[in-house]
Amino acid sequence: MTVTYTNRVADARLGTFSQLLLRWKGSIYKLLYCEFFIFITFYFSISLTYRLILNASQRLMFEKLALYCDKYAELIPVSFVLGFYVTLVVSRWWGQYESIPWPDRIMNLVSSNVDGQDEYGRLLRRTLMRYSNLCSVLILRSVSTAVYKRFPSTEHIVRAGLMTPEEHKKFESLNSPHNKFWIPCVWFSNLAVKARNEGRIRDSVLLQGILNELNTLRSQCGRLYGYDWISIPLVYTQVVTVAVYSFFLACLIGRQFLDPVKEYPGHELDLFVPVFTLLQFFFYAGWLKVAEQLINPFGEDDDDFETNWLIDRNLQVSLLAVDDMHQDLPLMEKDLYWNESYPQPPYTAATAEYKRTSFLAGLQVPASPWDPANGTSAMLPSGLRPHPQNIFRAWAQTHPWARSGCQGQIRGLLPGPKSPGPAPAGATVSCCCQLGPGILTPAGAVASQQGRLGLDHQPWQGPQRATRIGQAPD
Repeated sequence: MTVTYTNRVADARLGTFSQLLLRWKGSIYKLLYCEFFIFITFYFSISLTYRLILNASQRLMFEKLALYCDKYAELIPVSFVLGFYVTLVVSRWWGQYESIPWPDRIMNLVSSNVDGQDEYGRLLRRTLMRYSNLCSVLILRSVSTAVYKRFPSTEHIVRAGLMTPEEHKKFESLNSPHNKFWIPCVWFSNLAVKARNEGRIRDSVLLQGILNELNTLRSQCGRLYGYDWISIPLVYTQVVTVAVYSFFLACLIGRQFLDPVKEYPGHELDLFVPVFTLLQFFFYAGWLKVAEQLINPFGEDDDDFETNWLIDRNLQVSLLAVDDMHQDLPLMEKDLYWNESYPQPPYTAATAEYKRTSFLAGLQVPASPWDPANGTSAMLPSGLRPHPQNIFRAWAQTHPWARSGCQGQIRGLLPGPKSPGPAPAGATVSCCCQLGPGILTPAGAVASQQGRLGLDHQPWQGPQRATRIGQAPD
């Protein structure tokens, strides 16, 4: 029943969402087409009556009524009331989904902590998981019409194998005026304690972990019971419904096209078909239909939860985990990246473009490693040794923000060491005193060759060691 379209909108491209408008199952068209045709029928019936049947005096009276309805219909706060109501319904809808019981966590604990390869150990694990699934079935049968149709009585649950005849007798013999979905949880707890006393569960810590997960599952079932019991206040639902219906009842008369000869305000044209009124009906009535569908997701609508599938899946997976997979481990082998410190899984040709380097923060300056084997640095052009001036030159070329003006500017960049010719005209970078806070620069490195750099100010005669910008030298 759930309509899934996530894979169709994985990429935001032209026409991605437009294609969804052509689907019928789960669409607003399927929910609204009956009401839409009823509204159109009433509208055109009134329009034809006004144009063809009424006499002059009756038309005048109808026109006054239409102007009155059109004026005061906008006072109904439809969007305000609908907005709060749909927000409440959607949050409640998602809360009900999060309350659906899943046995996956408890089945992992039962499979790993309830020992025994013999038939009794297998029976013990399967019975524990059957009790947890039985609790889910009983609560879903109480809140979901689809599950209730599948299991209209507890005898149908016995026939389905979720409850034995002996368990059914005990279940029916308990005279409780309340919903008895919690009974399998009590059976589970007592059976788990019995397994601990028999040594099937190694210690009380493991038993406590299993019981904690059982209580979590029981809490989820209890929340579903609470959602079914405590509904959105009826008065709120009634207010929203009356607001929407009364607004469009007023629109049936107030949005009629009147005689343009009489020059009523806003009635200069006679288009006959109220396009924007129909769109307004589509939006507001569709908004209300969304709330009507989501207010109880345990029905049989297109977007309601797949509760019957959920029962099948939970039973199959849980019994598989505690029976066939119990202590059935694959042989351990060394992985493919056994001798690699930084494993890199391969990319296919279609995904090679998605390979990215790690993000090191926006202001992170990459290091320039010095290779002592060939005396070069990865940051410097080929053939340049890591002299402080060369490092500064290469760094300034890759950082445009260093090209701002200062008291003294470098009017050109040095060519290579083997060609000490004049620098290109117009190429400027800031001197080392303006590199910015936190950047280590070799003191005096630039000024040491001011003849080649063409500095405008006196060379810096500071100590020949690295200092931090803004810090006074020793």
